[in-house]
This record gives sequence, structure tokens and C-alpha cells, in this order.
Amino acid sequence: FYKNADADEMIFVHIGSGTLKTMYGNIDFKYGDYMIIPRGTVYQIDFDTQENRLLYIESFSPIVTPKRYRNNFGQLLEHSPFCERDFKLPTNLETHDVKGNFKIFIKKQGVLWEYNYLNHPFDAVGWDGFNYPYAFSIHDFEPITGRIHMPPPIHQTWEASGFVVCSFVPRMYDYHPKSVPAPYHHSNIDSEEILYYVDGDFMSRNNIEKGQITLHPGGIPHGPHPGAIERSVGKKFTEELAVMIDPFKPVMITEEAMKLQVDDYYKSWITE
Repeated sequence: FYKNADADEMIFVHIGSGTLKTMYGNIDFKYGDYMIIPRGTVYQIDFDTQENRLLYIESFSPIVTPKRYRNNFGQLLEHSPFCERDFKLPTNLETHDVKGNFKIFIKKQGVLWEYNYLNHPFDAVGWDGFNYPYAFSIHDFEPITGRIHMPPPIHQTWEASGFVVCSFVPRMYDYHPKSVPAPYHHSNIDSEEILYYVDGDFMSRNNIEKGQITLHPGGIPHGPHPGAIERSVGKKFTEELAVMIDPFKPVMITEEAMKLQVDDYYKSWITE
């Protein structure tokens, strides 16, 4: 068993399937699912696959749907790219009225503490309220498109006090007769830009593989790779699938992450 007492968690399932088990009930998950787990939730992840790959995010504030898509009562509005019916809630609550020795790892202030409970952590007969884990499939995100290039916020799926998360999904390209589907070169001022490549053909990038992550720091110009703009002209659709994380403060790169760096990526905009 595990409980994060520091942060809310977002887990994106790139490869694998299984069940998220909690005191609220169970949530079956599979490829493409976001799982939102509020801090303090005791859970287990039971995989039914051998090969699994997850994108994991911690947030020290609640992870919620974008405010502009909600009314004063918290309901998602008609122009939202998804609705409450798309959420997968915990089901089949099982009351485990069992005594024994149950090991649970609790994360607090960045330290993992090991506890032993004498009662099963899922010893509950019911629950109510608004604080519970749930899942949402990236495949249920309905893209917002337009005649000319739409800004990245139209892909937004989640937000917290320090970052937003966007879903890039298969969609129609811009359909103005003179539109150029490839995004323009730009430099973010208010955020970093982290892209996790999930599946499909990444139109604006050359030689990008599934599971790779790119980081473009705020203020550094970037955009389509050489040839990408020309290739995009006349295209009608994209089949790309990616998750974008935009932190509002500069991120710190760990030593382990540096070992995975593609050394010449920063040169990939140079034409021979």
C-alpha cells in the first residue's frame, strides 16, 4: 500500500493496464488513461501486464479541470473538450474488515516512511464528498480546431497552481485555404515546455520516438524542425498523441535525467 501525504498525483498510462485499488473502490485503467489521485489517498496499483510505462507528476496543489471550462457550480460547460460522463470513478467498493499486519509506505516531506497497520487500509463501508480518485482517457479528449492556427491553451486538460497539462490528440489541421498547419516558431515567456511523445506522427519534429521527452526552457526560441513546415502544407489531419506539461517556474534537471540526454538534440534545427 502507498500514500502520498505531500502531493496530489497524476499518472498517465503510456503502456500497460490494470486496476487502481483504493478505499473508495477500484478503477480499471489502460493505455491513454490519466489517473488523478488526491493526496492522502491510500492505494495499490495492480498491473495485469508485464511491460508498463507511466508518466508521473506530483503537484503540491490540487490537480483540477481548467477553470474556464467550469461554471460557478463546478460543472463543465458545453464548450469544454470533455465532460463529466467521460470520467471513470471508483466502483465495486470492497470492505476489508480484516486484522493483520499491513505494510504501508507513506511519503512525507520527500521521505518514504514505512508503517504497519493492524487493520486493512481499505476497511470502509462507504464514502461521500468531492475528494476521490478518478480516471480520464486522452482518447476521449475532443480537440478544438479552427481555420487558422489555434494557440496551445485549447489543448489544456488539467491545471494546478504551478503548471498546466495539455493533450495533443488526432485532429484536423487548420482549414483556411492559405493556412500553414505547422505551428510557428515561438519562445514561451511564462512557462517551460515539456513534451512527452506518446504515439503517432509528430508533425513538427524530426526523428522523435515514442516515450521521448523534450524540454524547451522559457525564453528560448523553438519551433518546427527544418522541413516540417514544408511537409505540413496541404495536410488535412494529424495522428499525433502527446502530453505537454508547462511549469510556470524553471524546472531542475536531475543527474539521472542528464544521463538520458540526446546529446545533439539542440543542434537539430541546424540545416546542413
